[in-house]
Amino acid sequence: MLRLFHLLEKHRFSLLKKTNVVGVGIGYKQIAREYTREPSLVIFVAKKVPAHALNRQEAVPKQIGGLPTDVVEIGEVALLNERFLKERPARPGLSIGHYKVSAGTFGAVVKDNLTKEKLILSNNHVLANATNGKDGRAKAGDPILQPGAYDGGGADDRIATLFRFVPVKRVTQESDCPVAAGIEKAGNLFLKLARPNYELRLLKKFFIFNYVDAAVALPDAPGLVNEEILEIDKVEGVAEAELGQKVIKSGRTSGLTAGKVIAHKVTLKVTLSAQEEAWFSDQVITDMLSRPGDSGSLVLTTGKKAVGLLFAGSAEYSIFNQLKHVFGLLKTHL
Repeated sequence: MLRLFHLLEKHRFSLLKKTNVVGVGIGYKQIAREYTREPSLVIFVAKKVPAHALNRQEAVPKQIGGLPTDVVEIGEVALLNERFLKERPARPGLSIGHYKVSAGTFGAVVKDNLTKEKLILSNNHVLANATNGKDGRAKAGDPILQPGAYDGGGADDRIATLFRFVPVKRVTQESDCPVAAGIEKAGNLFLKLARPNYELRLLKKFFIFNYVDAAVALPDAPGLVNEEILEIDKVEGVAEAELGQKVIKSGRTSGLTAGKVIAHKVTLKVTLSAQEEAWFSDQVITDMLSRPGDSGSLVLTTGKKAVGLLFAGSAEYSIFNQLKHVFGLLKTHL
């Protein structure tokens, strides 16, 4: 092996000067994609080219210094954090978020039904800070950053403003009942005497279903967004998810992943934070891989027809909203 190291040092730069070579190293030689136990000089090329198409200077010899070479096609080598970078025009699949949120996924470019303006589609909890519309977490006109704040986005990375959202209704919310308000007021008078730093609040439990976790943002200029989804390309239409159907998504964290629909018409409780939960109904569950930060990804069939908006998941499953609810409640379309 020591001899291989010496050969690598001696011939490294002459090999790297060859047009198609992108790297060199030491490894075991492959034959028909099977590894042997024979050490060799490994020459990585962007694309393999037939020997007869290369001139003598560009061809890699079968042996160097009496030891074998192995030419391996590796393709283009790029940083794996592309989805976390600022990109203009920005594409679906990249990092995005409300300025108070860590980061989620730019799901798709849609159009407003009335104005026909291009809008950025993602989740409420990505673009509108999981607001219920009354809690002050977000409001129309708030800055939307690309990349999201967690990925380094700041004031200079504003790409849009919050345009419209569907409120997320919690399992427990503050009560607006006059009787409850009176009890709170009386209780706080007594509590102030014993624990001045504490406050009594009465929360009411609701059994209200959400159908979507969705919001749209208005780009600062139409040219700031590109409709082609990273690693998927253009959407070819809209469809409804079917049991057993194979689906794909392009997300900020886990990239391009695939799975199949295992259940639909699902009602389930979703954890929003350590203290908050919400009920969602008419949802679709898939075994497709997703991770935190993938929220907001558009879910498509392998034929590139959009079927849903990813918003939640567990260690093994991903959950998405049906697009008929997303588009209907947001008054948008692809």
